[in-house]
Amino acid sequence: MKTPRVSRQKQSEPLPTLLSRRNPEDLRWEMQQVELAIARRAYELFEARSCEHGHDLEDWFRAESELLRPVSVTMSESEDRISVRANVLGFEANELKVSIEPRRITILGEKEPGTAKTGGGKTQPVASHPDQILHVIDLATDVTAETAVVEWQGGLLKFELPKAAEPKVQTAATAA
Repeated sequence: MKTPRVSRQKQSEPLPTLLSRRNPEDLRWEMQQVELAIARRAYELFEARSCEHGHDLEDWFRAESELLRPVSVTMSESEDRISVRANVLGFEANELKVSIEPRRITILGEKEPGTAKTGGGKTQPVASHPDQILHVIDLATDVTAETAVVEWQGGLLKFELPKAAEPKVQTAATAA
């Protein structure tokens, strides 16, 4: 009689960590700080070009690329749920904040600055730019945020989002 094979998780892979969801309004307030930093940098780029108009989007996108780490996202959908995977490699679970709304996921992350020892035994901060994430994922279908599950595992955010029940539409024949 054969014994079933049990797959073992690699020792180097961290175990999944459940993330708590944030109130979307609170997260929007924190997002404003990031957006203001992007706006300031975009304006600096505008000034560096002797205030030449017509490059506002170019300045904004360059400022975003300098300040924000890109996030790649994959989604799959079944009849009752949406699964989303976001690559947040380099960020730990405690450096990430997420909110889920009926048609939107927001990911905000700020890397804690690392330090390195110098020749004299002193520590100094190590710059690893960009060190922030601000990523908004729009969903095509309403989801139930209250029962959603969000896990972080080794640089990957996993969202399991149950679809919201569609409201029943009464027709004139059934209403009578």
